[in-house]
Amino acid sequence: MAGSGSSMLYSFLLFTVILSLQEMYRGKLASSELFTILGGFISSLLFLVLLTFIGNFQEASGVKTGWGAVILAEAVSLIAASTVHRVCITTCFLFSAGLLYEVNKISAVTVSKIESKAKRH
Repeated sequence: MAGSGSSMLYSFLLFTVILSLQEMYRGKLASSELFTILGGFISSLLFLVLLTFIGNFQEASGVKTGWGAVILAEAVSLIAASTVHRVCITTCFLFSAGLLYEVNKISAVTVSKIESKAKRH
């Protein structure tokens, strides 16, 4: 499993690459309805990698993570989506909510497995 330092580095690099590619191809992403939805999905991926970066940064610095990280990551991804098309803002928000729900489910399953292993020993 990757440590928080390497995960933080990889998520920052992914954020930079995704944002750069999104800005390079924003004309194409705004050219049709399907590409506009794709632009919102790409912006929600920005949300996911930025949330990973912020969470790992907070874990490395000893600060408790919370809703502040989610709100900051969502605000940055919505601003990035707004540079492509205004419909991308809505689709980014919806895709990000779905991704956040899935990440929360995965986190809950992982925590429950760790707690059950700790109870056995």
